[in-house]
Amino acid sequence: MSTGIKYISTRGGAEASASRAVIDGIAPNGGLYVPTEFVKLDYKTLFGLDYAARCDRVLRAFFDFDIEGIADDAYTDFEDGDPAPAVKLDDKLFVLELWHGKTHAFKDMALSVLPRLLCAAKKAEGDGDKTLVLVATSGDTGKAALEGFKDVEGTSVCVFYPTDGVSRVQKLAMQTQAGDNVNAVGVVGNFDDAQSAVKIAFSDGALGEKLKAAGVRLSSANSINIGRLVPQVAYYFSTYCDLVDSGEIKAGEKIDFVVPTGNFGNILAGYYALRMGLPVNKLVCASNKNNVLSDFVTGGIYDANREFFKTSSPSMDILVSSNLERLIFELSGRNAALTAERMAELKATGRYEITAGEHEKMREVFACGYADEGETETAIADMFDEYGYLIDPHTAVAYSVAKRRGFSRPTVVVSTANPYKFAPAVLKALGEKTAGDANEKMLEKLCDITAMDIPESLIGVFGEKIRFNETVDSKDILGYITRRYSMDR
Repeated sequence: MSTGIKYISTRGGAEASASRAVIDGIAPNGGLYVPTEFVKLDYKTLFGLDYAARCDRVLRAFFDFDIEGIADDAYTDFEDGDPAPAVKLDDKLFVLELWHGKTHAFKDMALSVLPRLLCAAKKAEGDGDKTLVLVATSGDTGKAALEGFKDVEGTSVCVFYPTDGVSRVQKLAMQTQAGDNVNAVGVVGNFDDAQSAVKIAFSDGALGEKLKAAGVRLSSANSINIGRLVPQVAYYFSTYCDLVDSGEIKAGEKIDFVVPTGNFGNILAGYYALRMGLPVNKLVCASNKNNVLSDFVTGGIYDANREFFKTSSPSMDILVSSNLERLIFELSGRNAALTAERMAELKATGRYEITAGEHEKMREVFACGYADEGETETAIADMFDEYGYLIDPHTAVAYSVAKRRGFSRPTVVVSTANPYKFAPAVLKALGEKTAGDANEKMLEKLCDITAMDIPESLIGVFGEKIRFNETVDSKDILGYITRRYSMDR
């Protein structure tokens, strides 16, 4: 059992070992686990290393149980041998491609690590229970979790996705997933509904007792789990080192990262990298039409009481951003009582407000912007016309925001998904007429126009047999978990 590195809950009243924090995923009081301190990591020691070696160094700053070989194993199946290449498009413009894993989305960067990390944590704790991994997804996390945990001994994984809130390729990828321990369920509702229900499941005592009687414990593959979040820190360090190694920047020079984000996990990982000593100037929060986060960064008021929009960037169609709780905790001076009070206020009223001092601290690190649907389309077309480079709608949101800000210093646009996952939206942006949901012909048409290779696993989903076609009302998610898994032995 690990005894050194400790984790505490953002809402107080809980302390856990690193291994326990990974296994449980969320604190008993509903708070999120954070390290008691941020270990400084000298980025200069990472120069010249490959991605897996850099990731290993980052993991060791957060986890003190045996993780030997985890990073090496996790990244063996990524395309072209480089899990996170930074592509130079202009003098100060770079695109960080995070979609070279099995499911062609940035979620692979962490969900290739988490199953291995969970197994190592359970070994460290002597935990022999079966782990039921619950996942709420707005699109990409679900498939990456299903693929990552597929047939991992001692685990089951159940993914809940908004049945009408993901792209057809995303949906088919989940519905056709192979593996004896996996399950995907459509939710009648949006992502926020699914995420809220999954978080409640962790603190539901009656459900916990029923699962315990069946020898089952809950864990999470969402970025509320510190074991999901930490591997994402690595690609900020690695990108910076790649730019120094290639002579694009000098060591110590500060750069900007523009991050498309809805649940705030991707950009929070950049904040953790900054706290560990990475020279970052600004972390730019890029929102789509559901711009609750950009409004918060601008004004210091988080207000989810607004119209919900289904957009061409569905993985960002989120109004309640779970990982923001970790930032709020830090901005408050790690005031757990105040954080718990604000999260209770959010649950009761849909809003909360931070102080002027906290807002000033946030603005020192974070900038923001948003792109509506028209601006997203324009960004896809502009990027292709100007650079011959194809991007998906989520990346387009970030590029739109970045272009509006200008490139006064080296700027990395974080690219989160392969464009073929959103072929209809990309084709429309390029001026092509489309009708209906994605199909093989659409992907082939996009290939004809752009000459970008189609990943076989994406075009292949159209011919695979659908294995999972259940739907539940968002209010019945706890009931579904109880019925399905409480007698699972």
